[in-house]
Amino acid sequence: MVTRRDDGYEISTDSDRLDIGLVHHWLSTDAYWALGRDRETVERSIDGSLNFGVYAPDGGQVGYARVVTDLATFAWLCDVYVSRDHRGLGLGTWLAGAVRDRLAPHRLKRVLLFTADAHDLYARVGFGPLDGPPDRVMALSLDVPENG
Repeated sequence: MVTRRDDGYEISTDSDRLDIGLVHHWLSTDAYWALGRDRETVERSIDGSLNFGVYAPDGGQVGYARVVTDLATFAWLCDVYVSRDHRGLGLGTWLAGAVRDRLAPHRLKRVLLFTADAHDLYARVGFGPLDGPPDRVMALSLDVPENG
């Protein structure tokens, strides 16, 4: 899938176009949820996900998002990032909308995301608070401490 704006920006789901080194740099140094994430983990996460790259008119990558999904019942939108030099141009909202539009034909029961500071951005494309009591949501962490 490729989507273009009139100003020359485009979104592509072609994982071969991704600048993995750049995505790793963004996530590991500037994304509060992924600080310190190693490159191998970024590569594995890309391999197991539906990926969205945002590209400037000159072809350089300026944004990224990935979706973990079975394309039948559930999806998790994560690692959404727009380069600091390209923020304020509506790219984040456009990217979230492109993800929504790409997933819509699959009629998924639920698409989740977690954000500490971009609620308004995601609300513009239809995201809202999780329905139901918060005690229904549970998590399992498999992080193992370095010393065992």
